[in-house]
Amino acid sequence: MGYLKCIKITKEYEKASKALRSVSFKVPSEGIFALIGRNGAGKTTLVRILATQLLPTSGSANLAGMDVVKDAKDLRGMIACVPQEARAIGWLTPRQFILSYLLWRGMDYSEAKRKTEDATKMLGIDQHLDTANRLLSGGTKRKVLVASVIASGAKILFLDEPTTGLDPISRSDLWRILSKLKRTHFIFLTTHYLEEAERLADKIGILDEGKLLALGTLEELRATVKYPYIIKILSDRKMLKPREGTVVKGVDGYYQIATKEKDAYEISKELIKEGVKFSMNPLSLDDIFYYIAKKPIEAENYEKDESW
Repeated sequence: MGYLKCIKITKEYEKASKALRSVSFKVPSEGIFALIGRNGAGKTTLVRILATQLLPTSGSANLAGMDVVKDAKDLRGMIACVPQEARAIGWLTPRQFILSYLLWRGMDYSEAKRKTEDATKMLGIDQHLDTANRLLSGGTKRKVLVASVIASGAKILFLDEPTTGLDPISRSDLWRILSKLKRTHFIFLTTHYLEEAERLADKIGILDEGKLLALGTLEELRATVKYPYIIKILSDRKMLKPREGTVVKGVDGYYQIATKEKDAYEISKELIKEGVKFSMNPLSLDDIFYYIAKKPIEAENYEKDESW
């Protein structure tokens, strides 16, 4: 078993803007590692560095025993990537697009043809093999890209938000396929669908504003919160404090109370009595993200609050 190891990876763009800020972690290069974070958190930048498409400003990374900068040429033969911004070429059919990609990787024609048919059948798009990509739905176009990396035979797959644009049924189908593939592949998955990370990932990293805030299994991340119930409140009232638990105020104005069942029950009774709107649920990855990052993953706009 090998490892993916990042040591103080930093990436600076123009005007001293830092997309990544000294990111360090080590995870086994097997199964699925999910990197979650809001848009602009730095997920795509890290994927591009690890997939040998972008040089870091400083720091280093090692994958499959090779340095992603010094050994980039050798490493590229072992990896395949679906970038977030990738698009299937519109005037090609899925068959032509995937075949071209496999031939470019050095596969012979007969093997490329067989693997193209197998991968598209696996993803349920074989009926569209000879339809121009420009005529396909957005979700099907995304599946064409995923089929191309599956067909490649690469054992290391970088999938940057691969289910964006897919309907719930197609997304569930792809989850099933990835669950099967992770038995024999290392999949580096980025997503802002937290249910996706919950369902698929063996390890999860939380990235926000270029910093890695947390890393672990789902159970290890749950242990950082310690309490099984979450109450969310949008109110400027004096906040109730549980006998056991924590209160986090996010930059979006919401309060999140993490506590045990008995305290959750008592607090909810008080909130109902006072007519305060709230929600109460068992702890989820969404709640863990909020607890750690102090902001919801799905919100795109919020007022910065420096009080916390």
